[in-house]
Amino acid sequence: MKMKDKKAEQKAAKKKHLEQLKAQRRKEPSLERPVAELTEKPSILIVCEGENTEPSYFNQFRITSAKVKSVGEGYNTVTLVNRALLLAQQGNYDQVWCVFDKDDFSDNDFNSAIQIAVDNNFGVAYSNQSFEYWLILHFNDHQGGGMHRDRYNDKINEHLKPFKVTYDGNGTKLIEEDFFELLDGIDDKTSKKRTELAIDRAERNYNHFDHTNPASEESSTTVFRLVRELLKYVQ
Repeated sequence: MKMKDKKAEQKAAKKKHLEQLKAQRRKEPSLERPVAELTEKPSILIVCEGENTEPSYFNQFRITSAKVKSVGEGYNTVTLVNRALLLAQQGNYDQVWCVFDKDDFSDNDFNSAIQIAVDNNFGVAYSNQSFEYWLILHFNDHQGGGMHRDRYNDKINEHLKPFKVTYDGNGTKLIEEDFFELLDGIDDKTSKKRTELAIDRAERNYNHFDHTNPASEESSTTVFRLVRELLKYVQ
């Protein structure tokens, strides 16, 4: 009788041990490689009025999960949007953005360019008066209101001087790597990234207006919308 009980105990112990091994195997990570999911990266076309400033800025974003093509066309307002329409037809893009300035162009041309772009489901990153206003907002909490673009270059370099960096807004108009690193760097006073500050400031100033006549909405910029979109694809 005792022998039978002993065998039963051994059988029960063996069963328990096997169950423990099975449970352990289920917890162990599989050594098989997961099958990679092939997902197509979204493609974004950025058509810029400026041939130097804007492309040299957008091309420095470290985009990893999207394909971005930024081109400087040298066209303005309505002509630029029409050019974007042509370029969009030549490629398969998920998003198309038009980047242009008010400058001295007529109110009608500027407003019409915005409307045509919107009607064609293009994103619009305009600046009133010029793109450099977006750069200023990285360093200066400008509250909107008039600031003539003739002052932009000096204003930018005033903020860059402590870092021994310059921006040639009256010449090459290129945003070099050292300038871009500052734009994307940390603000000492707020401990926030300057890009985030610029987005918040630009959006706040933009929301001060009713947008019935963008040509009169100085100083404002919607570049923050495009930058916010690009940051989704930065690792």
